[in-house]
Amino acid sequence: MSQIAGGPLKAVGIDFLRKQNTYLHHTNDYSNSNLVVRRGQEFQLKLTFSRELKDQDKITLQLSIGEKPKQSSGTLLSLNARSGQQVNRWCATISQTNGKECLVVVTSPADAIVGKYQLSVKTGPNIYQPEKSCIYILFNPWCKADSVFMPDEAERAEYVLNDTGYIYVGSTKNIHGRPWNFGQFEENVLDCCIYLLDKSQLKLNVRKDPVVISRRMSALVNANDDAGVLFGNWSGRYAGGTSPLAWTGSAPILQQYYKTKRTVNFGQCWVFSGVLTTVMRSLGIPARSVSNFASAHDTEENLKVDIYLNEKGEKVEELTLDSIWNFHVWNEAWMKRPDLPKGFDGWQAIDATPQEQSQGIFQCGPCPVNGIRKGEVYLPYDSKFVFAEVNADRIFWLVKDVDDESKYVKLREETKVIGKSISTKAVGKNTREDITVQYKFPEDSPEERKAVETACSYLNSTNLGCCEITPPHEPLKANLQLGMEGETTLWPGSPINLNIVVKNESAGTWTVDLVASCQLESYIGKVEASLATIKQTVQTEGKPVIQIPLKVAPESYLKALMAVEDELLVKVNIIAEIQETSEKLTEELTLTFQYPPLKVEMPETAKINEDFKCAFIFKNTLSIPLENCKLHVEGLGIFRMETFDQGDVAPGNIFKSKIVCAPRRTGTKKIVAKLNSTQVKGITVEKVITITE
Repeated sequence: MSQIAGGPLKAVGIDFLRKQNTYLHHTNDYSNSNLVVRRGQEFQLKLTFSRELKDQDKITLQLSIGEKPKQSSGTLLSLNARSGQQVNRWCATISQTNGKECLVVVTSPADAIVGKYQLSVKTGPNIYQPEKSCIYILFNPWCKADSVFMPDEAERAEYVLNDTGYIYVGSTKNIHGRPWNFGQFEENVLDCCIYLLDKSQLKLNVRKDPVVISRRMSALVNANDDAGVLFGNWSGRYAGGTSPLAWTGSAPILQQYYKTKRTVNFGQCWVFSGVLTTVMRSLGIPARSVSNFASAHDTEENLKVDIYLNEKGEKVEELTLDSIWNFHVWNEAWMKRPDLPKGFDGWQAIDATPQEQSQGIFQCGPCPVNGIRKGEVYLPYDSKFVFAEVNADRIFWLVKDVDDESKYVKLREETKVIGKSISTKAVGKNTREDITVQYKFPEDSPEERKAVETACSYLNSTNLGCCEITPPHEPLKANLQLGMEGETTLWPGSPINLNIVVKNESAGTWTVDLVASCQLESYIGKVEASLATIKQTVQTEGKPVIQIPLKVAPESYLKALMAVEDELLVKVNIIAEIQETSEKLTEELTLTFQYPPLKVEMPETAKINEDFKCAFIFKNTLSIPLENCKLHVEGLGIFRMETFDQGDVAPGNIFKSKIVCAPRRTGTKKIVAKLNSTQVKGITVEKVITITE
C-alpha cells in the first residue's frame, strides 16, 4: 500500500476558540487562560494538522479527569471524531474541514463529572497534547437536562453571574445590607474550587451531583474537620489573622487559601456564607446568601430555646446553652432532589458556619426549604436544626436563689419571636427581599401551627413531652405593658439615656416589682459586659404611664467596646412582677450603635487599562478619638483588597486616602471600602463605576 502523501498525520495545534465558546457558555468572565465551559452544551475546537486531512484519517479526542483515569469509570474518554459515536453520552464530530484544519464539535452530557479535564488528540500512534490542555466543565443552569437548571433568565444573571451583592446583618428592628464582593470569576478562585473538589475525596463519578457537592462544600468552607478554607472565631480577639469584620469579599480568602493550602483566619457566619456563595456560583450552581433574624441555635433538638435571667434581669451565661443570634447567615443552592419524595426541588438550605455536627462533621444541608416550611423535619440533611433556627419557641426562666438553691420560674413562652425578616438580595436590584414566607407560613395561621405539630411529631420521643403546643394564654389580669423610650440609636462615646416604661391599660391599681438590666452583647448573644441594673417597686395608681430612667455613662461601656474586635449591641431585659396577682412579665429590647459615614470620591465612568483616582474620606464626628484606624478597600476587576493604616483620628479630624488604579475588565464594577478602629467597627461604603472599552 502506498504511503499517504505527507507521511502519518500529526496534530500540531489546537485553538480552543475561547472567545466564542465562553460567550455561548456564559463563562467569559472567568480570569482563566484555559477553556471554561458548561456541561450539556456543545463547544467547538479548531485542530491543525501536519498535512491536509484525508477521509481515511482517524482522529480521536481523548479527555481524562482525575489522577488515574479509567474507561470503566467514565474518567477516560476516547471520542472518535470521524464516527461521531457517543461514549458515556459524550460526543465529538468533525463539522468542517479546510486543508490542514478542521472544526470539531464536542458535546458533554448534562450530568458530566464537574472538574478539570486534560485534552489530547490521537492520530494513529501519535498523541498530541497542547501546552494549555485543560478544559473546565461546570454545572449548567442554562441546560434543561442539568439538575441545576434554572428557568428564569434574570434569576440566572443574579444567582450565577452576579459577582457582587449584599449580606444582611443587624437585628430584627435594624436590618442593613453589608456589601460583599463574591468575586467568583477572579484569578485562582475557580482553581481553588477545583482544589476543594479534589480535597473532598468524593469519588469522581459522584462529582456530577450538586446534592453531594453542596454538602461537601458546606464542610470544606469551614476548617473544623478537614483543614478547610476558614477558621471560625467568635472570641472578639483576632491576633494572628484578619478580623471577620475586615473582609469585603470572598476572593482574597480563597486566593490566600489556594496559594498557601492553609486555613485562613478568621470567619463568622456572614464570611462563611459569602465564601460558600462564591464557591457554588463559581462551580455553576445557582446560590444566594440568606440572613435569618432572631435565629435560634437549638442544641438539644427540642425546638425550644431556653434563656435564663438572674434576679437582676441579667442573662446567666453558664446556664444558657441554647442561643438566639441577632442574625445568622446561611446559603441556599438551587437544584433538583431526585433523592427525595416529590415536591422538594428548588432552593436547598446549606450552611458552612460550624454550629452542630452532622454525621460526625461540621456540615449542614442541603435541606429543602419547602420541607422546612411544612415541618417535614425527617428529611435529610439537618432539617431539624434548620427548622428550629426559624421556628423554635423561646422560653424565659427566672433563676431565684431560695435557701442557697436555684429555683427556676418560667416567665413566659413565646412562639412568634424566632425567625424574623428572612432576607436575601432581590433579583436584579440592590434592595432586600423578604423571603420569610418561603420558610414558614404566617404566624398563628392554621398551616403554621400544623407545620410545628408535624415537626414535633418527628422529634425523639424523649423530647416529645416538652414540645406540646400551648393553648393561647388567658388575658393578663393586670394588663400592663413594658417598654422603653429614649434615644434608640446610640453614638459611641455619648451617654446612654433610656426610660423603662410601664403602661397601665387597666383601671386597677397594682404594685409592681421591677428589675431591668443593660448588657453589651455580640451578635451571637454572648454577653461581653453588664452595664447597669435597676430595681424598683412602683405603684400604678392614677398613672397610665410610669417612667424609670436607666443611664449608662460612656466610660462604663467604652472599655468593653474597645476590648473586643466585634460589633456589639446593647440588650435591655425587663422583668416585672405584679404583687397582687403574682403575674410575671418580661421584655427584651435591642439597641445598636451608629457611626459617622465613610465617603468615596471617584468618576462614574473610566476606560479599560487607563488610570483613574479613587479617594476615601472620613470625618470623626464622635466625641472620642478613634484609635488604630484601618481602611480596607477592594474593587473586583480593578484592584485586589488593600489595607491603609490611618493611625488615630481625633474628634473633628478628617483623613483622606487615595488609590490610583487601572481597571482590567469592562462592565459595571463596584468598589467597597470598610473602616475598623479600636472603638468602632464595620463602617462600610460602596460605589459603582462603569468601565468602557
